[in-house]
Amino acid sequence: MGIHIIHIKNPILREVFSYVKIIVVAFLLVFILNHFIIANVNVPTGSMKNTIMENDRLIGFRLSYLFSSPERGDIIIFKYPDDESINYVKRVIGLPGDIVQIIHGKVYVNDEELDEPYIREPMQDNPQELTYIVPEDSYFVMGDNRNNSRDSRYWETTNYVSKDKILAKALFKYYHGDKHSLTFQTF
Repeated sequence: MGIHIIHIKNPILREVFSYVKIIVVAFLLVFILNHFIIANVNVPTGSMKNTIMENDRLIGFRLSYLFSSPERGDIIIFKYPDDESINYVKRVIGLPGDIVQIIHGKVYVNDEELDEPYIREPMQDNPQELTYIVPEDSYFVMGDNRNNSRDSRYWETTNYVSKDKILAKALFKYYHGDKHSLTFQTF
């Protein structure tokens, strides 16, 4: 039982077959890259402004967390907990075991105020103090546009992203949606 090589004698058919082989291999490579190596994501909302704008396109690396875990400040692509058919892009704020508190528009992790130079504007002061204890293998995430972000603070099924629902770490933006132009910005 061996491999049989097809010999095509007609030069036109041989040429067509060579193009078909190239196209099939190209589709297989794209499929493998897009489903196992990279995540190509369109960001439909302004929840990550000014870091990521509406309609920007990102590339994420699916293997980033194969041998490590997300770190605070990472921008991740994940399955939205309330509807896993939707992918979300947010920044990691709380790691497993962390205590995240939101007090008067400031975010504290384990009693230390976060330095967040990436946020769009100060978070609106809410008299209600919120406290979240991040479970093991889960993460608390927020958008950089805190006053307009549907993030861990507001989800219905859970306030956390399970590690197994993280698709990729966002690496760079390659398309600027507002300007309709190619760009390159790393995260």
